[in-house]
Amino acid sequence: MAQEHFAASSPLLIAFRLAFGVLVLVTVGAQLSIHLTARYNAVNFFSYFTNLSNSIAALVFLAGVARQLTRRLPNSVSDALRTASVINMAVVGVVFAVLLRNVNLGDLRPWVNTVVHQVMPVAVFIEYLSWPPRRQATASQLGITLCFPVAYLLYVFTRGASTGWYPYPFLNPITMNGYAAIIPYVAGIVLLFVALAWLLTRLSSRIAATRKSAAWAA
Repeated sequence: MAQEHFAASSPLLIAFRLAFGVLVLVTVGAQLSIHLTARYNAVNFFSYFTNLSNSIAALVFLAGVARQLTRRLPNSVSDALRTASVINMAVVGVVFAVLLRNVNLGDLRPWVNTVVHQVMPVAVFIEYLSWPPRRQATASQLGITLCFPVAYLLYVFTRGASTGWYPYPFLNPITMNGYAAIIPYVAGIVLLFVALAWLLTRLSSRIAATRKSAAWAA
């Protein structure tokens, strides 16, 4: 319990979450302003998985700060949201590095690109590993987190079919010459989510076992 109280009130954790939470909100806000000034569609902006995931990660960080300042310990819901945020941001980093690094990013500013695709995925992992959730993640809990990417893909294809606009070239059946060419990309991304969910399940299990051993030793 002493370790939980320390983590819940740690000034370093508060500073870390606050700094990166504000950084991401400012970064996404700056790019949104550029997007709107160029008369681009606001819905399209938030249809990018990168923008959604970074915004969610920032809100998770800031909600964690609010919880710390009010001295409320994390619960299963906040732990699940943190885990989902880590998975989302890991996918953002990996997909960008593998599929989008050499793609023309249009009006996306280089410094914004660095923050949302490189800095923040690393920051989320550092936060998660340095101050891991108190509870072991369960398979059912992580299964729920996979609903977000599935819902996102359904949204992309449904909206794209009616508007002709898709956020990423590898999800665009028009430029990819049909849905058949998209299947390997979708399958790969889904498998990446599943692999990361499994990895975090194992990681939280190991952390829980380590804490239990430490408690017995004390």
